[in-house]
Amino acid sequence: MNATEEAEQRLDAVDVLNAKRTLVQLLARAGVWSGDAEQLIGLVEAGALALAHDELDALAGRAPEGKGEPYATGWADGAAAATAELAALAERTLRATVGHEPSAATPGPRSPVSRMEVERAKVAVLPLHLSFTAESDLDPEVSEQVLTAVLGTMTARRRAGYAGRLTEFASTHRAHVEQMYAEFGPGSPIAIHGRYTLLHSPTSIAVLERLVTNEEPLREEWDAAELPPAWLDGLLTAWESTA
Repeated sequence: MNATEEAEQRLDAVDVLNAKRTLVQLLARAGVWSGDAEQLIGLVEAGALALAHDELDALAGRAPEGKGEPYATGWADGAAAATAELAALAERTLRATVGHEPSAATPGPRSPVSRMEVERAKVAVLPLHLSFTAESDLDPEVSEQVLTAVLGTMTARRRAGYAGRLTEFASTHRAHVEQMYAEFGPGSPIAIHGRYTLLHSPTSIAVLERLVTNEEPLREEWDAAELPPAWLDGLLTAWESTA
């Protein structure tokens, strides 16, 4: 292959499929069910398309200068059509991965929380928690129960985007959350056991986001999981007392 051929080489559909199958097989050797692996790949694909849409959309209004008004108009129209199709493709990929979002008219039951969804939540909450405190402590099994209750308040589509939602929440309320952890979390005079137990767990930021934005469904899931109501009340008290 000469230099020109190498420069023009692009991945085609066969290459992409081969990479997917390879990843699924490698994850299977690590004990990851193929359905979970395929869903993760689907989320990465949908996310890559969405990010590409955002990047191209930002460039849509930057037609080359000096080409005249007709050229600029054609550029804008072409860019709008391309980005619209890219957005539609991202949406179709996401739907194929997590299904349709129930409508307000026909909400339907929420799907059961999967193991992989809990694992994704774990990956999301730990760095956020450690951005507020250097310590964390809660039984791993209890952490899974807590995150399952949190995710149970959402549809599969919203669970897919929960890491971003959680990061936005932590960023928006950073000063408030920092104060709450300082007064009630690790390193504070508050003991780890008791109503403020969750402040010592990475799951606390996820529970807090649900308490602040959608408390009633969380309490329903919490009761169904038979988790201590005092943990929710303690976290809410800590949040409100540091407002």
